[in-house]
Amino acid sequence: MIIFNNTTSSSPNFLLTAFPGLELAHIWISIPVCCLYTIALLGNSMILFVIIIERSLHKPMYYFLSMLSAVDLCLTISTLPTVLGVLWFHAREISLKACLIQMFFVHGFSFLESSVLVAMAFDRFMAICNPMKYAIIFTDMVILVIGLVICLRQVIFTFPMVLTLKNVSFYAGKELSHPFCYHPDMIKYSYSNPWISSFLGMFLQLYLTGTDLLFILFSYILILRTVLSIVAPKKQQKALSTCVCHICAVTIFYVPMISLSLTHRLLSSTPRVVCSILANVYLLLPPVLNPIIYSLKTKTIRHAMLQLFQFKGSRGPM
Repeated sequence: MIIFNNTTSSSPNFLLTAFPGLELAHIWISIPVCCLYTIALLGNSMILFVIIIERSLHKPMYYFLSMLSAVDLCLTISTLPTVLGVLWFHAREISLKACLIQMFFVHGFSFLESSVLVAMAFDRFMAICNPMKYAIIFTDMVILVIGLVICLRQVIFTFPMVLTLKNVSFYAGKELSHPFCYHPDMIKYSYSNPWISSFLGMFLQLYLTGTDLLFILFSYILILRTVLSIVAPKKQQKALSTCVCHICAVTIFYVPMISLSLTHRLLSSTPRVVCSILANVYLLLPPVLNPIIYSLKTKTIRHAMLQLFQFKGSRGPM
């Protein structure tokens, strides 16, 4: 094993960490972690597959859901190699270049998920508050443009952050708090003043996810006002039921993300194992729970999946 001195380097290596203090239990910890990754990969792949093949699901709401599943799938894949590498093979060492590439994808897909949740909130707002204009506005071309703008937005904001870090000198051999590369975790080991880059990163996160969250909250204030103006209780319940899955998705995404960001930047005395658990919850909870929530709560998705399984069962061995 290579031993690093506490020196600077233009291209240092970092050491990834899964669960500090629990290294002897990594094999056992890997069992539930693998199960969660399997659920995330299979669940989101199934949602995507069902939406693609089922023509009755070719509607704006499900197009946005397919975007969410695709982002969750990519986010899961972006951390899978290093997480399992650390847990199974104790492969902790990672180069600066590989770390920056992974960080680009982790933050890029994370910000992308935030933007998709905004698009889904706008979809629910139009469906409930302006149902007459819903079909006119949300055409296939408009949804395609929204998807392209969302992707372009992430590249414009995330790529410069990675390029800036490429020119920063880091201390070699420093131990990161997670089994993947995360900007606030990396920047504290820079040779220059880490506070500047840390607050720039926090500003970027607040600007992107903060404005997204405010837009979502504002959309739901308008939705709630519209729902409360409906006289019939059954119609109120039906309108709100279409938003339950999205509210759950917003909660399980933003709460862990904000907690992890604040823990890294403002609560430096937090035990490293707490940071590690928060990071794994932040990156695994949404991809695992989103397909489960949408499958259980959305009748059309559930029926489409059941029909798919029944069709496969009927084509089984005679």
